[in-house]
Amino acid sequence: MIPVTKPFLPPKEEYDLYLEGIWKRNWLTNMGPLASQLEMELKSHLKLPHLLFVTNGTVAIQMAIKALEITGEIITTPFSFIATTSTIVWEGCTPVFVDIDPKSLCIDPKKIEEAITENTQAILATHVYGNPCDVNAIEAIAKKHNLKVIYDAAHAFGVELNGKSIFEYGDISTCSLHATKLYHTIEGGLLATKDPDLLKRLASIRNFGISGYDSFSDLGINGKNSEFHAAMGLANLKYINQIHEKRKALSDLYDEKLKTLKAVKPLWHSKATENYPYYPIVLESEELLLKLKKEMDSQEIFTRRYFYPSLASALPYLPKLELPITEDISKRSLCLPFYYDLTFEEVEFIARLMLRIQNN
Repeated sequence: MIPVTKPFLPPKEEYDLYLEGIWKRNWLTNMGPLASQLEMELKSHLKLPHLLFVTNGTVAIQMAIKALEITGEIITTPFSFIATTSTIVWEGCTPVFVDIDPKSLCIDPKKIEEAITENTQAILATHVYGNPCDVNAIEAIAKKHNLKVIYDAAHAFGVELNGKSIFEYGDISTCSLHATKLYHTIEGGLLATKDPDLLKRLASIRNFGISGYDSFSDLGINGKNSEFHAAMGLANLKYINQIHEKRKALSDLYDEKLKTLKAVKPLWHSKATENYPYYPIVLESEELLLKLKKEMDSQEIFTRRYFYPSLASALPYLPKLELPITEDISKRSLCLPFYYDLTFEEVEFIARLMLRIQNN
């Protein structure tokens, strides 16, 4: 059986060393020394001035919306994981979907301005599969209309755009450190902002809004993470370059072996580095996708229709809206098996099988 993804795990003895320290200190959560150390090491690795380690990527978006005091309409993408939209609704705001660019698969800036109303307060855009949005166009629109910008950078760990971290763009960027991500802390997330006052508010929100021993400054939530998760993050961070190199090699091999597959890959931002979080393809037709998926599933080679269906037309708590490009792309998008432990032989086998299915 070949799964679509599998978490990277460091050598167990290295994780155990962190656990010994946790047992000695008996400090399990509430921003212990390992969580604080992880924040410092991630700031250094990502070259960021400010960063917060939180419970997960979903809570990170909720905290971002709360900290920016957004209460109205948020323009967003229908081609993303459900958390991008559900957090908007959860926070009592209204998601306004606009269509995506057919090549990058990110939100189409040209469609954003058309959707702005007197109730629009923010843009929440996803760097799809880690591929950066057109941040310059989005920033220009936001400045023109006095809107806040949140980037869901769940897939974009390590990506740089114009020589700086993708997390530096927007008012706040969020990231997921879930076990399925290329870098993970089992469960976890990040918040990044260049604004020190906003960071201070986010830090307060993360800890119930507590501002002192017996004082409160904000409506808060328990957005903290544990020492056990931080330990995994510290252990994994040592291997991030090795992980990147292996995933790049796997991606390159897929590229070579699938040259004749009737599919294209999303067009990556020309000024951004790649981090290889997934191996997504857009098939020529949904018919071909279903044919491939059915035959591969039968041989226990598992793929994922990521993202399908369109969030604009599938959620029971929102009115249904059909956006033609998103509807089309979501029906033809497929993520192939892709993870650190995947072997080159397995990639070659998957590619041969896909081409045989296509040509039969």
